[in-house]
Amino acid sequence: MNRPFDITYIWKSVPEILSGLGVTLQFLIGTIVIGGILGFLATWARLSGPKWLRAIVHSYIWIIRCTPSIVMMFLVFYGLPELLLGVFDIDINSWNRLYFVIIALSLLFSAPCSEIMRSAYLAVAKVQREAALSIGLTEAQAFRRIVLPQALVSALPNLGNSFILLMKEGALAYTIGIVDIMGKGQLIIARNFGGYSIETYIALAAIYWLLTLAIEKAFKLAEDKLSAGKQPLRAA
Repeated sequence: MNRPFDITYIWKSVPEILSGLGVTLQFLIGTIVIGGILGFLATWARLSGPKWLRAIVHSYIWIIRCTPSIVMMFLVFYGLPELLLGVFDIDINSWNRLYFVIIALSLLFSAPCSEIMRSAYLAVAKVQREAALSIGLTEAQAFRRIVLPQALVSALPNLGNSFILLMKEGALAYTIGIVDIMGKGQLIIARNFGGYSIETYIALAAIYWLLTLAIEKAFKLAEDKLSAGKQPLRAA
């Protein structure tokens, strides 16, 4: 006989699920830092690097964008230790599994991050930079004071969307044994032998919805703060 739906179990499962939030935040923050650095370097290479480097970076971004998240997770978790052991005789099998999640997600995040940064930089009119130079600013000062603030405002909405997508892709971390909020939910279901699965997944969905709203709000506040009082610089 099927067990009836128990709406109260949704609220009962929330505290236990939220106990995995710290792990989720750990790999999200690590991914943003490392993936952001990789994205910045890729952007620099595509805008200022030599032709051969631009070709390599373009191929890298294409490969990353075409690789499903779950495939990347397994390639890094199972493939990277084999590669390093076989080629460099370096054993990383004892690493915390969280590191593999951060590496996989950083690679996945770096590609869209690079595209967003590049588009934002190109969205700032060339005349803005020329106007800054015409009033005596150096190239570095023009970039820091004129180009970068405007590029950030242009990039923030898309970066926010990419961050939300990254958070959802991070739910795959449980497939390699990471006990984040998704992993906590899976443990609850397993403990109940498959029971209360619908209630648990509803609780998980509600938590992800709230996290998404928080991210959207944070990026909107940052965008409003950066764009407040900003006026394009005009050449004489």
